[in-house]
Amino acid sequence: MAKHMVLVHGAWQGSWSFDLIKPLLEQTGWQVHAVDLPNNGWNNETQIVANQQNYCEHVVQVIQQIGEPVVLLGHSGGGLTISAVAEQIPNMISHLVYLVGMMLPSEMSFLDFKKLCEQHFPDEDFAGISPYLTFTQDGYSVVSQEGAKKIFLQDCEPKLAQQLIEKLRAQPETGRDLKPVLTPERFGRVPRIYVEALYDQSLSINMQRLMQQLQPDHLQVMTMQTGHVPQAVEPELLIEKLSQLLVEKVSA
Repeated sequence: MAKHMVLVHGAWQGSWSFDLIKPLLEQTGWQVHAVDLPNNGWNNETQIVANQQNYCEHVVQVIQQIGEPVVLLGHSGGGLTISAVAEQIPNMISHLVYLVGMMLPSEMSFLDFKKLCEQHFPDEDFAGISPYLTFTQDGYSVVSQEGAKKIFLQDCEPKLAQQLIEKLRAQPETGRDLKPVLTPERFGRVPRIYVEALYDQSLSINMQRLMQQLQPDHLQVMTMQTGHVPQAVEPELLIEKLSQLLVEKVSA
């Protein structure tokens, strides 16, 4: 049986956000399937609305075409999509990997989670990327270059950071308002790995660890000393550590 890994990007991004780790995964024996979620700037050939149901269905179709259980990885906001997919087809997911991802309880939106963080950590600023967003009349959000550098890529080599920033696209706000319904019987039984980033300016380490506390069952944590995009800052180390962890879990 082949080893398959499906990669799901976060807001304003596309499958390109995994370009640096895709060949590294392939070198370690993985067949890699990086998706472009519908209506996110890099997959506009259809008029499919960017929302929770369509994101989930798109990824489910990719996995069903593979026809074998996969490791499903979601970066940042892609974490909400992989949770929804695991709820729908748990038997087709061997592991969920949240790469500094949003791993939220059932029916909790990110805004709900931010309010919870403010209660737990009243002295911390959880604005994140919000001050650096502008909004179009047709319901899209746009990240400023300044914001992307400061919040997402502050520890990335400047030339690479600029290349990545230029690939960001406007994000439909319907694609950020996600709160999947999750059950212990389906989503809850899928093993999960959380890749935390100690110096993230988008999802602070306090936010990441509160998410871990809210979803403690079947969870293993892996730590990276990076900001929000470990796959760009420390791609080799990320894949080395993740591959080792997945091998250990499969062998256990």
